[in-house]
Amino acid sequence: MQKQKKILFLHGFYASGSCVPAQALREAFDGKAIVLTPDLPLHPADAIRLIRDICDQEKPDILVGNSCGSFYAQMISPIIGVPALLGNPHFKMSDFLRERIGTHQYKSPRADGKQSFTIDEQLISEFEEMEAHQFLDEPSGERVWGLFGEEDTLAHFEPLFLEHYTHSYHFPGGHTPTAEQFKTWYVPLIEKLMLEYPISESASHAFRK
Repeated sequence: MQKQKKILFLHGFYASGSCVPAQALREAFDGKAIVLTPDLPLHPADAIRLIRDICDQEKPDILVGNSCGSFYAQMISPIIGVPALLGNPHFKMSDFLRERIGTHQYKSPRADGKQSFTIDEQLISEFEEMEAHQFLDEPSGERVWGLFGEEDTLAHFEPLFLEHYTHSYHFPGGHTPTAEQFKTWYVPLIEKLMLEYPISESASHAFRK
């Protein structure tokens, strides 16, 4: 019997694993694929560590990110050999955070019940350090696709994306897609990516490369 596909969704900085895009993804693939939507830690090194652990245990067939989640996905994808769809990737999170120093609320519930977080200089420097090591492990760029909202007012990184990758798509929406936009524009690309770049059994043992 064919193994059921697994999709790992990585949410944006203010979001959680219960955000609207995550819910839309679970609904779209209900009965067709296992959809993993973890809450990501605030600090980038912790987030990367959690994602790597999940990939090692669950061996997903694709990474799907939005905003900061796409920032993580594009770094992990070439390391573990798994295709990735980057929704509105934000490759300069330190710039984003520098304008928002202070205490904030997550925009969707988190499993641990903690809804507030603080942006400070230490967090900004942690993202700066990680940004300095972006794109270094990128091979051909064929398996990493970008999807950009035409009304996105927060992230404008398609030119930088195209310096490293080749497949760029647009959708008529903002930085965070609605459930309908996600199902209409993200889901077909996810299905196409998984079809074009299936994960072989041998590759699934290389997640800790």
